[in-house]
Amino acid sequence: MESNWSIIFNTGKLYMAEMAKAILEDNDIEVIVMNKQDSFYLIGDIEVYVKPEDVIRAKFLIKDL
Repeated sequence: MESNWSIIFNTGKLYMAEMAKAILEDNDIEVIVMNKQDSFYLIGDIEVYVKPEDVIRAKFLIKDL
């Protein structure tokens, strides 16, 4: 992943990150989901990243999640 991507959403639930990803992709925004959870205990965050030029629009699209 390039260093210029911005985090716009983080959660402890994979389905929430996947919902955010689907909404953003439906609106032609490139998305990266990075799962930083421990695979055994399921602690940690799942982060959703977009390019800097899409941050404001992306946050608006997923504000109700």
